[in-house]
Amino acid sequence: MGFKAINLELARLLISNFIGQLEQQSAIYLTEAWGTLKDQPDFHNQAIICSTELSPAAVLKAIHEIEYKLGRERKEKWGPRRIDIDIIFYEDEIIKTAQLNIPHPHFRNRNFVLVPLMEICPARKDPDSGLSIAEIANSCKDLAKVESL
Repeated sequence: MGFKAINLELARLLISNFIGQLEQQSAIYLTEAWGTLKDQPDFHNQAIICSTELSPAAVLKAIHEIEYKLGRERKEKWGPRRIDIDIIFYEDEIIKTAQLNIPHPHFRNRNFVLVPLMEICPARKDPDSGLSIAEIANSCKDLAKVESL
């Protein structure tokens, strides 16, 4: 919702200020809404890689604070929102807790995640499956639109 490109720019700025240095970023992609609420405007998505000294739990806490600062309201799963920041990977760690799952449990089934990741780290291995992003993307069944802006 709102000014999508500006929301992403502000998110990158806040991530670099509160989490760590941005190392790489993909293009911004226009993507269809995913999940059960498809009747909403297209989303803007981007993948970034950043370095951090924070623990995964501290990164998640910082993400929630950044989302709050940018006006995110958690009302409806997969509903319209100003910003949504997810942790897909944290080094090669596998974390499964009530608060945090890394790698992100749904990234393998979502083109709006895989296409930007393909741009910046196609050879990166998923620590769960051992497959590269390219291998996962090539077998993904998601046919939703993902277009570079």
